[in-house]
Amino acid sequence: MPKKSKHILVIRLSAMGDAAMTVPVLRAFTQQRPDVKITVLTRGFFKPFFRDLANVSVFSIDLKGKHKGVFGLYKLSKELKKLDIDAVADLHNVLRTNILKVFFFGRKFIQIDKGRAEKKALVTGKSFQQLKTTHERYADVFRKLGFSLDLSNPEFPKRVTLNSKTLEITGTDTRKWIGIAPFAAHASKMYPLDLMEEVIESLSKNYKVLLFGGGKREVEILNGFQVKNDNVINLAGKLNLEEELDVISNLDIMLSMDSGNAHMAAMLGIKVITIWGVTHPYAGFAPFNQPAEYALLADREAFPLIPTSVYGNKFPEGYADASRSIPPKKIIDTINNII
Repeated sequence: MPKKSKHILVIRLSAMGDAAMTVPVLRAFTQQRPDVKITVLTRGFFKPFFRDLANVSVFSIDLKGKHKGVFGLYKLSKELKKLDIDAVADLHNVLRTNILKVFFFGRKFIQIDKGRAEKKALVTGKSFQQLKTTHERYADVFRKLGFSLDLSNPEFPKRVTLNSKTLEITGTDTRKWIGIAPFAAHASKMYPLDLMEEVIESLSKNYKVLLFGGGKREVEILNGFQVKNDNVINLAGKLNLEEELDVISNLDIMLSMDSGNAHMAAMLGIKVITIWGVTHPYAGFAPFNQPAEYALLADREAFPLIPTSVYGNKFPEGYADASRSIPPKKIIDTINNII
């Protein structure tokens, strides 16, 4: 009888960027260990992220319904145990997953080391050095489970052929495609919209610019950019997540903030230029497999307390607009030189 393949439960419940960052790690793992089955416990909305990974299935958690609270997590653990899980890779390490750990007593349950002390030292100014990337922290969990894992030679999926609905929106001309995602969870992580408008106007003269966002206010802003410029198309509100991923797979380059769109593009092997305000790549959240020069940083001589926080939700007075110190020309020239 052949030895039974292991079955690992991988937990990453949120947020979008963090869930997307698991994909390159899982792709490397499944390529290096095709004998191991993976079930990802995450939000159902994120399921398209994992669509092209071999031996990977998604179990959707219902945090507002049947899996809510301690009793809901107990029911969830019983559902998961029916899948014959051998070990758990907790890539989230929050209260919910700590409760699940109790319910999985007797099974190997390894949790991510988030490096909280190192990150605190970084944002308080006690140290300023590159910390271990989140991707390597994820990989370390699998290593502690007993699996070697090498992220140094990544492979990526091929471009997706766009369906007719999407092509009606994007068009089929031969210009190179630049994706631009100008929004982030916190305004302090965003490039000022007046300067972003300059970037869009300049790039649209030579390239097709596809705008990404979500929510009524963002759609209105992006529609304004589209109306003012030729070769600019607002995709916000027109495609579902799976269709957006299809479009991203066809980009020549993505311009994003320190946000989920950067990680979605990177997991598909797209070149990603990121703009950083009060956060900094040293915290370990740079997009996967991107050269350091692709990260455009606010001026630390003018704003020496950067990074002011890991997530961009905390900053001192006068720092909210730190990314304004990055000239539009620098962004435009960087893209022109890379594309």
